[in-house]
Amino acid sequence: METTETSVENLFERVEAYGRTTLDLSKLRLLETTTAIASSLIPRLGVYLSVALGVFIAGIGLALYLGQLLGGSWYGFFIVAACWLLAGIVQHYFFRNRIKKSISDLIIKQALQ
Repeated sequence: METTETSVENLFERVEAYGRTTLDLSKLRLLETTTAIASSLIPRLGVYLSVALGVFIAGIGLALYLGQLLGGSWYGFFIVAACWLLAGIVQHYFFRNRIKKSISDLIIKQALQ
């Protein structure tokens, strides 16, 4: 009878070890996937921020130039702001789903690699 009890205890210890190992393996897989996604998105984010900064500075320059042509610097800023507002509205109504889908596809593609 005692050998049966030891066998059952041994079985429970093995199941417990298997459960811990499976949990550790799942954590490592999640970490690997997260690292792969972050390592591919962070460099892109840097490029996008650089482009956004360049566009921002070009917008200020254009606003100052238009303001000089129109006789008041605020006129140029209003015109540039209106253009950005129009571009944002167009993007929201026509390109929002495309942008959302492309970002989702990129994240899923990186997660499945």
